[in-house]
Amino acid sequence: MEIERKFLIEKGSFEYEKYPYKEFVQGYLNTSPVVRVRREGDEYYLTYKGSGLMIREEYNLPLTKEAFEHLIEKSDGNIIKKKRFFIPLGDLTIELDEFAPPFAPLLMAEVEFATKEAAESFLPPKWFGKEVTDDPKYHNSNMSKQIV
Repeated sequence: MEIERKFLIEKGSFEYEKYPYKEFVQGYLNTSPVVRVRREGDEYYLTYKGSGLMIREEYNLPLTKEAFEHLIEKSDGNIIKKKRFFIPLGDLTIELDEFAPPFAPLLMAEVEFATKEAAESFLPPKWFGKEVTDDPKYHNSNMSKQIV
């Protein structure tokens, strides 16, 4: 199960660029249910995500580079490119995504939790902006379908 909350971040509200990051490229073969292919640095995955907003099933299967390159060409809609910065916050990690065009200058932070109770009791840092956990338009799978 994936349990996460998402927040918009205003540019300049936090110096995230000094933290380690990976570059991501991902495309969607299907959006209901979500079937995604992703390059994460030098690693490649096929991901299935069930329905839901804060809590949903997620399965990741490793792919070869060749399989990824073959499948990404079959993606529908926008290919999403972003840098994901990893920012420690106590025993949690903030994953801050800096989106490349056509979604730039969008910045969005995700925080994953072990339990629903931990997610519900989370107090976001002051530099977090509007929470968008329950807004489906901020799911990358829906962003892939946007006309830009």
